[in-house]
Amino acid sequence: MKLMKNKKSEVLLLIFLMIIVIALGGFLGYKYLNNRNIAETSGNVNIGADKEEILVVPEKKVEIFKGTDRPIAVMIDNHSGAWPQANLNKAYLVYEIIVEGGETRLMALFKGQDLEKIGPVRSSRHYFLDYALENDAIYVHHGWSPQAESDISTLGVNNINGISESSSDFWRVKDKSAPHNLFTSTASILKIAERKGYSTSSSKESILNYVANEFNLTEKYETNAIVAKNITIPHSKLQTVEYKYNEETKTYTRYARQKLQTDYITGDAVETKNIIITMCDNYTLQDSENKGRQGLKNIGTFDGYYITNGNAIPIKCTKTSRESQTVYKDLEGNEININDGNTFINICPTDANIVIE
Repeated sequence: MKLMKNKKSEVLLLIFLMIIVIALGGFLGYKYLNNRNIAETSGNVNIGADKEEILVVPEKKVEIFKGTDRPIAVMIDNHSGAWPQANLNKAYLVYEIIVEGGETRLMALFKGQDLEKIGPVRSSRHYFLDYALENDAIYVHHGWSPQAESDISTLGVNNINGISESSSDFWRVKDKSAPHNLFTSTASILKIAERKGYSTSSSKESILNYVANEFNLTEKYETNAIVAKNITIPHSKLQTVEYKYNEETKTYTRYARQKLQTDYITGDAVETKNIIITMCDNYTLQDSENKGRQGLKNIGTFDGYYITNGNAIPIKCTKTSRESQTVYKDLEGNEININDGNTFINICPTDANIVIE
């Protein structure tokens, strides 16, 4: 009797163990198939000779505009005596707009950078404030026009005027002539911003709709896309800008007045991934100083172009107020995607003889 009971116990134990083995096998099989399914869907299965390896590929994200660091917008001298400028290649966005005398001035925007030298820094013009505001940027300059001084106060722009700061934060170099030789650093700017009580973080989204996965304009705009290997933008009789496409780097090299633009520190050519052209008119201000300072008719909708990866499309550029973000749309009314990378925005007159070829 006792022997029968022992055998019965052994049978029950065996059955119990078999149930556990079957359940465990089913669970492991489910996990295996489920993981394989996910990996195959995302194209990440690598089958070897005797095993299957599942690769986890992180999602690609935009690199040019990320984090919560508040942008810094610095007025950059673009007189030929100021060339070469420092660290334009580190700016995620650069605006070029005409000023008096047919010259242009640049406003370079930096985000999350630690740069020991930026410049040469030059004075403010009031219409550049519109683009500092739409980017929620700390606005950095050295001096100002009467209109800019008034508007900075009226609009409550978080600005840093180098004239009011120490020579350790805004200093002049000896290998350039004044007034084209003033430089600053991001550390100096952030230190002054904190002293003034300005926020150094921002949650405002970029004005440009960047996408992480690189694309060519011909993929979406078969009809409207045109070849854009060489671009000529005459801002004035004095200042003509050219961009030449580099097939290897998929970027555009910048020239001004038929001279290659290079970096003051590294000697590298100034290059950009994207170019946006906005066509709106400037005009001469009638003020008591009679220095030929300019105004800009930049509120409204204007024709333009978006250029990247060797092609261009016509676009519409709309700005509804000085503080509002400019919206860039294709001719069907859809906001355009922008390739991940730095961008030059050239604002030029409507009658400018732009050449794209």
